[in-house]
Amino acid sequence: MGQGPVGPPAGDVTAHLIARLDRALALAALVLLTVLLTVVTLGVITRAAGDPLVWTDEVSRFLMIWLACAGWMLASRKRGHIRIRYFADKLPALPKRAVEFLLQAAVLLFGLLVARHGWTLLLRNLDLEATTIPVPMAVMYVPILLAGALTALQAASECVETLRGAR
Repeated sequence: MGQGPVGPPAGDVTAHLIARLDRALALAALVLLTVLLTVVTLGVITRAAGDPLVWTDEVSRFLMIWLACAGWMLASRKRGHIRIRYFADKLPALPKRAVEFLLQAAVLLFGLLVARHGWTLLLRNLDLEATTIPVPMAVMYVPILLAGALTALQAASECVETLRGAR
């Protein structure tokens, strides 16, 4: 009669959700890359045929920004950023944790500033339409906002892990 909670613990659900979001981000990057290659190839072929499609350059520019930000977000999630750990690794445990915390706090601040700037750019470009396609220029700045926010969230998570001594 006295059964416990049904389903995985809350931490497992969160980890499962985060893993699914990571896979969705990787899939989005793959789709963006495929579409970018298709659009660029289409632009090259139509130019060579003497009848270029005017929208391929602009769409390629949008896709490159989205793809670069997707790569940035994937690197943030996989902790794949370039780091020089030589000096930090030579420190005793407590100062090493302090340095790690300060670095992650700086990354958190950077992510927040990028997200804020991305939001400002998005708002400023809502009423401007792209030259060759019927979308607002704000679409180009959405991934900057997302990348900054994800960077800040990842850094905040790593700050907490560092304080707990998990990293």
